Amino acid sequence: MATRSKAAPGTSTAILDTTNEERERVFDAFRRWGYLEADLDPLGFLHAVPHPDLPLDSEFAQEARRVYCGTVGVEFMHITDPVRRRWIQERLEGPQPAVDQQRALDLLIRAELFEQVLQQRYLGNKRFSLEGVTALIPLMDEILDAAGQRGAGELVMGMSHRGRLNVIVHVARRAAEEVFAGFEDVDPRSVLGSGDVKYHMGATGEYLTRSGVKVHIHLVSNPSHLEAVDPVTIGRTRAKHDRTGEAGRKKYLPLLVHGDAAFAGQGIVAETLNFADLPGYTVGGTVHIIANNLIGFTTVPRELHSSRFAAQLARRQSVPILHVNGEDVDAVIRVGRIALEYRYAFGTDVVVDLIGYRRHGHSEVDDPTITQPLLYKAIKEHPPLWEIYSEDIGVEDVQVRVQTVRAELEAAQKKAGSISKKPTLRELPGYWDDYMGGRYKPEYEVETGLSAEELREITGPLTTYPKDFNVHPKVKKLLEQRAEMGAGKRAVDYGMAEALAFASLVKAGVPVRLSGQDSRRGTFNQRHSVLVDVENEQEYIPLQHISEQQARCEIYNSTLSEAGVLGFEYGYSRDYPEALVLWEAQFGDFVNVAQAVIDQFISAGEDKWNLLSGVVLLLPHGYEGQGPEHSSARIERFLQLAARDNFQICQPSNAAQYFHLLRRQALRHWRKPLIVFTPKSMLRHPDASSPIEDFVHPHFRNVLPDTEVSQAKRILLCTGKIGHELRDERKKRKDNSSAIVFLEQMYPFPEAELIKELERHSSARDVVWVQEEPANMGAMFYVLPRLRHIAGDRPVLSVKRSASASPATGSAKAHEMEQNTLLSLAFSTNNE
Repeated sequence: MATRSKAAPGTSTAILDTTNEERERVFDAFRRWGYLEADLDPLGFLHAVPHPDLPLDSEFAQEARRVYCGTVGVEFMHITDPVRRRWIQERLEGPQPAVDQQRALDLLIRAELFEQVLQQRYLGNKRFSLEGVTALIPLMDEILDAAGQRGAGELVMGMSHRGRLNVIVHVARRAAEEVFAGFEDVDPRSVLGSGDVKYHMGATGEYLTRSGVKVHIHLVSNPSHLEAVDPVTIGRTRAKHDRTGEAGRKKYLPLLVHGDAAFAGQGIVAETLNFADLPGYTVGGTVHIIANNLIGFTTVPRELHSSRFAAQLARRQSVPILHVNGEDVDAVIRVGRIALEYRYAFGTDVVVDLIGYRRHGHSEVDDPTITQPLLYKAIKEHPPLWEIYSEDIGVEDVQVRVQTVRAELEAAQKKAGSISKKPTLRELPGYWDDYMGGRYKPEYEVETGLSAEELREITGPLTTYPKDFNVHPKVKKLLEQRAEMGAGKRAVDYGMAEALAFASLVKAGVPVRLSGQDSRRGTFNQRHSVLVDVENEQEYIPLQHISEQQARCEIYNSTLSEAGVLGFEYGYSRDYPEALVLWEAQFGDFVNVAQAVIDQFISAGEDKWNLLSGVVLLLPHGYEGQGPEHSSARIERFLQLAARDNFQICQPSNAAQYFHLLRRQALRHWRKPLIVFTPKSMLRHPDASSPIEDFVHPHFRNVLPDTEVSQAKRILLCTGKIGHELRDERKKRKDNSSAIVFLEQMYPFPEAELIKELERHSSARDVVWVQEEPANMGAMFYVLPRLRHIAGDRPVLSVKRSASASPATGSAKAHEMEQNTLLSLAFSTNNE
């Protein structure tokens, strides 16, 4: 942009304006396209791409090229906000800050030698070395220093395995002998944790910045599903923010370290980036670093992503992408400060693409010369970064420093062999003190019922709204019906039962957070937690107006994502154990898309990392003739994952049971994930609605006995909607000899309660498991062996659909025929 200057004597102002306009035109072109010609690859394999719009003959081209085509290339002209674009160009084109080169050299030496000692002492072991992008350590040092100066007290960090051990030692500041001890394997339970390999474990520690500020480091545990930790880290950060209030965004800084192949290829990265400015998920900006090796296992960039750079996935967001050559250490450090300052200035994400190479094969036991012989010939001849940098800055005593650090590391390695007990790489924050995991114990139970007076008291604010609020006529009618439910004049359906549970919890000081696709209204029009004024679309949330001193209640419509959102909510539950944190699938089978989060975090997190969570999954499930896609939430998959009381799997068959289940999850201090198979067609069905008296009962019941039949000749055991259909069929048949028992909790298996119910019907000739799902799905394979164990001499039979590759038929008529057959078979005398 031209600026008007006072002309010197004899000089035309127009000439000055023309000169400034020419300079701005040239610089504008380089701001847009200069990164394509930047010198970013230390080994020179990533060739520059000349752009036709970059001037060659202008007098300003050389100056612009120095800024935008050196070892830093920045993509920022796609940012829509001119203030942000101007901020970046001023930082790039203005004077550059000094770098503490001696500190940077020391960090590089330590990072490189740590890897070398591991390689020498534990040859043949996987370690996923940082060599080739060791500038990550001084980059992190600068980010932490700048963050500490701006009030950050904790770095919440997620990363996959590449360089993780280095980060544990040099960023989380754990003693090197702790990591070495993991390779010594002196503790058969694993030194770094009882259930996972060393380069997946989390770590905590204190980092002392160059400015003398202590920043707590929290490195989140992560499986080999490379980027699965991204939303978990952001969810954990958001929980920390919510605990702290508005100051949390300054205090807790989220940072994610990605691999280049994973950043471009893993869809969960895009899902996580999309959280940046969404009210229910924002954390005030995340710093993303791509530790870019320009290779993925054995796959080269041209086979990994269609864009020039892996980082360009982030261009969908209005955020800067700073590419930097990983061997210009001073530039790396300056870029780190720009990234951090940008995050704090604008409260949004920023991406640093740290480009280097990978010195060894993917896991140090792999031979990369088979697939990339020329690349690895160049790497073999390439000196480590500390050697290059020490020559660049003219350090004469570098070998003395190297020997000192090597001696320290070798001493630590020797010490590792004598460690006899497992060091602790995590300290749980104080808010976990009152919660426990492990095996279930009856003493963990709490009373969940409320008096009729308490229920009436919370019904009032749940069913009212401001006088000047124009509620939709259908919603108005719904609220009138709910008022009758709370007063005991009408049976309570699932929607009201849930509202009563949430309201009672927030009134008692328990925060509630629910997110999911269209969850504010509810996929099945059942929730209506947020009222919308039909005149102006203003919102009113009754659950936020239960009492003056109530806890927070937040219900969000999520992005159209499963893995990312569920990962976020799992992470949130990790740092807000007092809260009831729920994720709802739009339909139960949508949970399939989040399977990695379930397998790696929710199911196995406690066993692998001793990390607890109370996250709740609400999964609509039921066979109603809607086809293969929206019938099954895959009960069988969760039961297959069930072991060591790792989580709870329940299917409440009526509204009161759902109420008690939600309150039990929040009020008892046994923290386990809860999988709830929720209804669809039964949400408002009279058979599944409950009288208000059932909400006064003290507990959720794992087994619902049949109170209509005593001393039955046959026991039909089931769970969910099919049980209500069996009861209707029994009524049609005028059958008074078949007891219908609901298994409300499938896992942990309620053996004692079931034995009691079987004994109550001691004259029953057989026990029949009845399910809607095909024979290779549902709970049958899990339930039958357990039933046979407790049934004694009585045969245990089953009624189910035939085994199928698809969850359900696509024909509503075929479904009806199948369902009628199921019901008929359940009451037949000979079941196989």
